[in-house]
Amino acid sequence: MMHVSLCNGVQYRQETHYSAQMRQALRIHPDSQCSAVTQIEAEVVRQQPHVLSLRFVVSGKLAELRWPLVTTPAHADELWRHTCFEAFVRASPTGSYYELNLAPSKQWAVYRFTGYRSGKRVASATSAPDPEVRSDKNRFELLASFELGGLPDLPADASWYLGLSAVIEETSGRMSYWALAHPPGRADFHHSDCYCLELPAA
Repeated sequence: MMHVSLCNGVQYRQETHYSAQMRQALRIHPDSQCSAVTQIEAEVVRQQPHVLSLRFVVSGKLAELRWPLVTTPAHADELWRHTCFEAFVRASPTGSYYELNLAPSKQWAVYRFTGYRSGKRVASATSAPDPEVRSDKNRFELLASFELGGLPDLPADASWYLGLSAVIEETSGRMSYWALAHPPGRADFHHSDCYCLELPAA
């Protein structure tokens, strides 16, 4: 069976024989600039009803980007203040949702929001992922899987709706903001316009 979702009028196809999977390039926000990055690709796979696997690939002049040192995987707050990759997940158009952060350092975070940018708290029921980092001078890749089965409001037998995004910091300190879709105005990954991927239960 082939499942089709729409994001800003563009069709994204996903095979659902064994897993729900999507891969697409992120778009830089119209008010952002980044001469070092030529492309950021994001891939999301729901191989099991409660497991979400993420893969982000950055191509370009990586020496011109500011990268944190790789460390032991651990929870950390405010990762979005520097280079960071993010996924926003919800099971209904309104109400609660989750923000997943992944840093090149292998640090990570999962937060639950009860409403738009409100009621934020650490989602302590999640298991710690074990991120994998691969890189050379022109390509950086970050992979991680999140076990989300212990979280309320994300039923394993329901479709999940996602937004994928990235914050990129250059060595100059300039920041740029990337996502599959951007709402009008300033960059806002929490906005409902960003949730343009649908992953059915596996």
